[in-house]
Amino acid sequence: MYDLHMHTILSDGELLPMELVRRAAVLGYDTIAITDHADASNLAHLVETVAAIRDSARYYGVDLLAGVELTYVPPPLIPALARDAKRLGADIVVVHGETVVEPVAPGTNHAACTCEYVDVLGHPGLITVEDARAAAAHGIALEITSRAGHNRTNGHVVRVAREAGCPLTVDSDTHAPSDLLSKEARQAVALGAGLTEAESREILFRDRKQLLQK
Repeated sequence: MYDLHMHTILSDGELLPMELVRRAAVLGYDTIAITDHADASNLAHLVETVAAIRDSARYYGVDLLAGVELTYVPPPLIPALARDAKRLGADIVVVHGETVVEPVAPGTNHAACTCEYVDVLGHPGLITVEDARAAAAHGIALEITSRAGHNRTNGHVVRVAREAGCPLTVDSDTHAPSDLLSKEARQAVALGAGLTEAESREILFRDRKQLLQK
């Protein structure tokens, strides 16, 4: 199993990075990404800090990806900041999408979907088909999320992704221990979003590294 969107005490989460790794390992995850909230003020610190425990995570059988979630960044600045994150060594760049429950700046989805350095658009809200097509062209996945509030538009995201031929990822957006998903819970999120059994199996268990190899 994988989860590409998780938070720790490095931003607004409750767990130390290694505690998050251990709890995920016990649940059966073999790949997780720590993607704490980032802007220009903390980008380098987040990437460096998480990268420092990659080797420790392997003791628990977890491939740890050092990442960031660009959050509330003005849309014109997203491409340069995403590029900087990759140059600093980030394995994955998530952008905090235009969820319907937060005042994310309009144009954030478009900026993320047209950026070659972005890997996942988190909780993209009422994303347009045009932006989803741009995401597909750039190899960017749209997120199906279990996080309360953000998950209100999961069904819309699935429908748009199908029409646009855009890849999907199922993530928890974990902030606390109770947010971590079991295998059964992940399947329920996927099916509840409107994915078929076959689509759910393919999305939930395929090799996430293929998504990140642009």
